[in-house]
Amino acid sequence: MRAAVFLLLAVAGPAAAQSALRSHNTDAPLDVDARSIDVQDAKGQAVWSGDVKITQGDMKLDADTVTVFYSRAKKGGDPVIDRLDAQNNVRLVTPSETASGRYGIYDVARKTITLVGGVTLTHSGGSVLHGQRLAIDLDSGRSKLDGAATGPATPGTAAAGGGRVTGRFVVPQRKTN
Repeated sequence: MRAAVFLLLAVAGPAAAQSALRSHNTDAPLDVDARSIDVQDAKGQAVWSGDVKITQGDMKLDADTVTVFYSRAKKGGDPVIDRLDAQNNVRLVTPSETASGRYGIYDVARKTITLVGGVTLTHSGGSVLHGQRLAIDLDSGRSKLDGAATGPATPGTAAAGGGRVTGRFVVPQRKTN
């Protein structure tokens, strides 16, 4: 019986992340606030740096630096954002979850977000998960947390020690009749 309850709780954490992100409007405007921007139009890049804050609908992305990759639908037209790469102190916040890691990629075209490196996913109810790679599909709302990031392991990371996903699930108090 206890094993069944633990399994149910283990599934409840990621499922909560699914519901919050499933309804995210990826077509909403991206509002950006940073200390500086370096536009490299020939490369189709804009590098925002210095306490970068990006908001899209009710989702927020913070990082030290964010590189925006874009293309132009037609010559002289508005840029079409393809991808955002966030580096250092990356934090993704939704109304019910907060996820953090060292690096983040928001693939706007594919509607996916990936966080890598010391990832922590916290639910507003207090439950928390730790791993090395969090992949979120914004269309389906499905999220997957892995214990090992792709690429070589570095000393002191979970990937170096075999990579595990760990968590703590808060069990709400139940009213007794």
